[in-house]
Amino acid sequence: MRKHITSFDTRKHHIHLECFITDAQGIIYSVAGILDTGAPQTEFSDQFLLYAGLLESRRENASIPPGLQTHKYGRLMLPSVEICGYEIAAFEVIVSSFEASWGIDALIGLDFFRRFLMTIDYSNGILITEPYGND
Repeated sequence: MRKHITSFDTRKHHIHLECFITDAQGIIYSVAGILDTGAPQTEFSDQFLLYAGLLESRRENASIPPGLQTHKYGRLMLPSVEICGYEIAAFEVIVSSFEASWGIDALIGLDFFRRFLMTIDYSNGILITEPYGND
């Protein structure tokens, strides 16, 4: 596989990415996410997963800790996810309640980063992603 270049808006506070999930019926959903180097595992919002039909129900009374935190309460195997131009089948994520004001539905965590050599070129607003072992 070759390197993939993904653009991002340097004017935003975080690195925002558009990700894609394909469900078991082949329906593709666009997901707004951010790169989160502090998240050990990728998290998706229960609200989005419910909307996409990948989650049967969500915890209605989940309390979100103060600050920039989520309420993690489950795990889910996504049939297919595409992040930074690379498709990963059977990708396990954490199901979480997100603060609605964030305007995102995914935190892309270290479980994704560990699969790739990633370069953040902030001055040019690009991520360069390349699988390991690619000479």
